[in-house]
Amino acid sequence: MSHWMLLPALQEVLEQGLTLLKTIDDAAYKAKLTVASDASVGAHYRHCLDHFSSLLGGIPLGTIDYDTRKRDPQLETDRRTAAEMTLSLQRMAGKLEETSLSDPIRIRCKISYASDLVPLLHSRLDREIMFCISHAIHHYALIGMMCRLLEVPLPDGFGVAPSTVKYQREMAHIRA
Repeated sequence: MSHWMLLPALQEVLEQGLTLLKTIDDAAYKAKLTVASDASVGAHYRHCLDHFSSLLGGIPLGTIDYDTRKRDPQLETDRRTAAEMTLSLQRMAGKLEETSLSDPIRIRCKISYASDLVPLLHSRLDREIMFCISHAIHHYALIGMMCRLLEVPLPDGFGVAPSTVKYQREMAHIRA
């Protein structure tokens, strides 16, 4: 399996986060929207950072635990702190080697509302990188909707899946 796209894609999605932080102002970043269950753009962005932190921090341990997240409220309200964390994650991701991406890794994540048992599953690093990228894009889509409600302009394609961007370009080319 070719891994040559995973690490650049990881950097791209983190870079999109930095673009968000440069675009949005402090008030909009931490504004809680009733229509979004009183969540804020900052809360969704912090959630993405938590998952990337779990991923990258778990690699040396051999176990990624998506439940043991810091949930630092400062990341939800302070864009500078969020930007510093994003840059730190980019540096950590930059140290990953493509040759190790198919390595096995254990994953821990609570999946049941009724049971407190938390399974420990086996996965591979490449699969978990793809999960975190996809997870972030999903939350970026929610952030995009929130920004539109707050009248915050975002760059084209923010929070849109790469496959959707490709499809939209193809359709525009056909119509032209």
